[in-house]
Amino acid sequence: MSGTPKTDKDLFDFLDGLGIDYVNHEHRPVFTVAEGQDLRDAIPGGHTKNLFIKDKKSRYFLLTVEEHATVDLKSVHNLIGGSGRVSFGSAEKLMEYLGVVPGSVTALGAINDTEHQVTFILDADLMQSEIINCHPLRNSATTSIKRDDLLRFMEATGHEAIVLKVTE
Repeated sequence: MSGTPKTDKDLFDFLDGLGIDYVNHEHRPVFTVAEGQDLRDAIPGGHTKNLFIKDKKSRYFLLTVEEHATVDLKSVHNLIGGSGRVSFGSAEKLMEYLGVVPGSVTALGAINDTEHQVTFILDADLMQSEIINCHPLRNSATTSIKRDDLLRFMEATGHEAIVLKVTE
């Protein structure tokens, strides 16, 4: 990413420019899946958990999975084409590549990955949901977007999101 990270307003302007419908739900900041459980009834669709990881060659991946799914970090590198076991990426790289801080990680961060440093992987189970819920670059809101529109958004940012079963 070069320069200042894009904001949620920039994100919404980009989605509007693509003609992508979305619904944004403002709420208190939530840092974990557990903290946001009470919001589920008001926000239908698949809710996400995001794992920002890197492999032994410092290639970065964002795994976006259903919020309660389990990912085996000891073997996921075999599924995603990583080199050796993965570890979590640093907060500095998260900001540098996706323009977000821990707790606000989102597939919508692709808008900030202008140098294509991150491979985006959307779990196949999550993609069974017609509506996917993601943070809009901050954890004080949830943006609901149709599954196919999320893929179209990724493509418009120059990323080919890989839909792959990475959960147990």
